[in-house]
Amino acid sequence: MTNEQQSAPPQRKGRIEAIDIARGLALVAMAIYHFTWDLGFFGYVPPDMATTGGWKLFARCIAGSFLFLVGVSLVLAHGKQIRWNSFWRRWAMVAAAALAITAATYVAMPNGFIFFGILHQIALASILGLAFLPLPAVVTISIAAIVLAAPHYLRSEFFDAPWWWWTGLSVNYSRSNDFVPVFPWFGMVLIGIAAGKIAAQTGLFTMLAPWRAPRWLWPLDFAGRHSLAFYLIHQPILIACAWLFAQVFPPSEESREVNFLQACERTCVEQRDTEFCPRYCACVLDTLERAGAMQSFYAGEQSDELRATAEEAARQCTIETDNAMPEGGAP
Repeated sequence: MTNEQQSAPPQRKGRIEAIDIARGLALVAMAIYHFTWDLGFFGYVPPDMATTGGWKLFARCIAGSFLFLVGVSLVLAHGKQIRWNSFWRRWAMVAAAALAITAATYVAMPNGFIFFGILHQIALASILGLAFLPLPAVVTISIAAIVLAAPHYLRSEFFDAPWWWWTGLSVNYSRSNDFVPVFPWFGMVLIGIAAGKIAAQTGLFTMLAPWRAPRWLWPLDFAGRHSLAFYLIHQPILIACAWLFAQVFPPSEESREVNFLQACERTCVEQRDTEFCPRYCACVLDTLERAGAMQSFYAGEQSDELRATAEEAARQCTIETDNAMPEGGAP
């Protein structure tokens, strides 16, 4: 027996370390994304950096991986028989954490509070997923495809009332800093359930069960086993670290303005040319500064008043920039 095997922690009954490590990797990826968002919030990177381009895709991959693992874990824990006591105990912890997140974010950022984020989705999906455990994998995958496609075909103003926002089928809904509605995200849980059933039927879980993680993977294993605690504490710690750094090395107003202009121009060039966009974005920045709205914008505020101010600035600056363009310029 090697020294590493001798010093390895005892095998935890009923757990597959590979699943815990996969969950730990998803948690690390989530922390990286959230720290990027924090840097934008404090003005060290463009404010839209974490919500556009590759970072937006990164966030969706993280959310999808979590929900996929929720489905796999449902099969592992309750695929043969639902263990109601352990199910409700775990569900109560997730639901309580989801409510705490809603309450905390409502106090901290009422205009973008989390009313149906990843934990809310996990809580609801855990209950809905039980109904799919007895079904064949092919049926579950077929329903998953419908759930994933639903927002593209079933959106309706009927779902615009606030009590329907959780469905993901609304045309207009309040903005949130973490929005993971049933459609399409429950589809990832269903894919995880189908994958878990296939893994159980093919003996993959049986093959993975004896595998022990090398020592360098133990931190991921530990995080994966305590994923709810990691989720709840990592962002307050990251925000505190960013805040402390900002007290010593605050971002300059100039850098904030540069970040704003860069973010504006990245969005602008999707519709207009590179001659129009710098002038237009400089106009928007100047207009918002004169309106005293930039501090709210930097702070991530998402109020209707700020949105209306930004829309009016965009309208005015579009007209002014078009009128100021030389002959033969952008259309």
